[in-house]
Amino acid sequence: MKKITIAIDGHSSCGKSTMAKDLARRIGYVYVDTGAMYRAVTLFALRNELFNEDGSVKTEELEPRMSEIAISFKFNPETQKPDTYLNGELVEKEIRSLEVSNHVSPIAAVPFVRTAMVAQQQAMGQEGGIVMDGRDIGTTVFPNAELKVFVTASAEVRAQRRYDELVSKGMPEPFEEILKNVQERDYIDSHREVSPLRQAEDAILLDNSNLTIPEQNEWLYNEYLKVVGEE
Repeated sequence: MKKITIAIDGHSSCGKSTMAKDLARRIGYVYVDTGAMYRAVTLFALRNELFNEDGSVKTEELEPRMSEIAISFKFNPETQKPDTYLNGELVEKEIRSLEVSNHVSPIAAVPFVRTAMVAQQQAMGQEGGIVMDGRDIGTTVFPNAELKVFVTASAEVRAQRRYDELVSKGMPEPFEEILKNVQERDYIDSHREVSPLRQAEDAILLDNSNLTIPEQNEWLYNEYLKVVGEE
């Protein structure tokens, strides 16, 4: 059976990564969390004081240092999920913090950052057999992907999911701050000049506001079966 490319785009905290990881594990594909890549760049920028006081990026200082940023993924047998590494350091927990969440959209809007990340992502998916999620996978990274899905849910539902996730990791934050972050990221992601968040014309829309995780995972698996059955 031919291995295809599966692109899953959508808003922040809408469950893209959860369903993408499940599908990849189920069908034996490689999973790539592109959001984690931008979060890793954000963590690097925070650690090196590459943000101005107003939250904007010090682009002139960051650009020459992009060559210092190496992002990789390693499968964690305990969690059955890939962990994110920044220059060889495990940063999976650090990149999920609210501080990184509050700074990732400005980083992701920087053209040279997107160019670097897209090049890495395209290289990862050259042979197919990959499930990748993010903001511009079906529109910019893999416009010819055989299966494209655009996922959304209400801002309140997504904020609650993010809140529950942080609590489970022992990193609780006020719900109101998380909701504000979700809404601000929606605006920035949808209005940036380079690769704005939008649904590809040939993407299937999924509003999972009222779906359980098993329900959304089964929905995606069935969509995959429809595509490979046509190969």
